[in-house]
Amino acid sequence: MSQENWNLKSANFFSLGVLLLGAFIVLLPLFVVFITSFTPPGTALQIFPQNNWSLANYRDAWQRGKFLLAFANSTLVAIAVTAFQMVTSALAGYALARLKFRGKQALLLVVLATLVIPFQLLVIPIFLVLKWGHLINTYGALILPTAVNGFGIFLLRQYFQTIPVELEEAATIDGANRLQILWRVMLPLARPALVTLFLFTFIAEWNDLFKPLVFTTRPELRTVQLALAEFQEQFTNNWPLMMAAVTIATVPVMVLFLIGQRQFIRGIAATGIKN
Repeated sequence: MSQENWNLKSANFFSLGVLLLGAFIVLLPLFVVFITSFTPPGTALQIFPQNNWSLANYRDAWQRGKFLLAFANSTLVAIAVTAFQMVTSALAGYALARLKFRGKQALLLVVLATLVIPFQLLVIPIFLVLKWGHLINTYGALILPTAVNGFGIFLLRQYFQTIPVELEEAATIDGANRLQILWRVMLPLARPALVTLFLFTFIAEWNDLFKPLVFTTRPELRTVQLALAEFQEQFTNNWPLMMAAVTIATVPVMVLFLIGQRQFIRGIAATGIKN
């Protein structure tokens, strides 16, 4: 075996070892949470229950935390925000990628500038606008503040630039207008980027605690994260029950990510190909 091949294999083994170590560090707390949640009620806390494993914690957590309503609210809000962001990001991203107009670069800089402004710094003006529009304590307060996102616009703009212009020119010759080109040509080819945006947005909205905490006070508008925070305050010393509640709140987004991970990786990899 040549020295070059040996060095290449050594580098591959080292990279694999680092990846496995990183995966172990990341997954170990999740594994402990999952296993602990099966500890039978009334027994001492055990990472690996020696007696019969029990699902009672999941049943009690689901009922005591009233997660059914919270799941419905989080699903509604996450789907609505994701739909708004995909529409607005597709339209704005296509305009910044293909259309020629005065101030295009300045507008792109403004979009990028929004990525460095924390949402928490805008909470007071957003709250005042929502109050002026009588949207406090409504679903609108949970949906509208994040209906448009600079990250989604930039992501789709970058991906649209990787698509050959010749495809649009051919569609134009066939009589298609800009919206038809976007809908029938660009969006089908940009599916990896759309899946990436969907996953980012849905998971972010599902895990969001700040908006429900600031803009709502009605119990019927509780989301999963708000219900989980209240649950943890009530059952601080009942670790198996808390771990079951955390697992209930985490599993949906983990399953969603596993389903779309291939398209997610493709979308992230392709957005930096062309500036």
